[in-house]
Amino acid sequence: MLQLVISIANQQLSLVDGEQTLAIYSISTALNGVGELKNSGCTPRGKHYIRAKIGSGLPINAVFVGRRFTGEIYSSNLAAKFPKRDWILTRILWLSGCEHGFNRLGDRDSMQRYIYIHGTPDSEPMGIARSHGCIRMRNSDMLELFERVSYGAPVFIQE
Repeated sequence: MLQLVISIANQQLSLVDGEQTLAIYSISTALNGVGELKNSGCTPRGKHYIRAKIGSGLPINAVFVGRRFTGEIYSSNLAAKFPKRDWILTRILWLSGCEHGFNRLGDRDSMQRYIYIHGTPDSEPMGIARSHGCIRMRNSDMLELFERVSYGAPVFIQE
């Protein structure tokens, strides 16, 4: 089974099959650093899995709010209209923690914190921590990754 290995230190997501690395993507994790607590704005560490895949069949730059397609397609004009929106675009891989008391249940639950791997505007830098806790990717990379991974795929987030 394919798995994802996220390196916060390197700001990279690797798609791995056993011992073989199939792809490496530049990403952006949390500006606030690492941490598991609710409302921290941090990227959680540890063992996770893909709980849900959202957005199949939608166009690139499809806009999501609350995991629902708004009907909007991201553009610079739309960005100017909503300058403070945290853009979640193209596809969503919703993560769930596997480690009770660390990233699952209580005030440390990654799924209840709505931690995703998702697309972001192409104007946003990759390789630099800038997100609100999620793992951001280029939209073209997100499309490719979304098609290659399945529900339940393991995700390891490490410092």
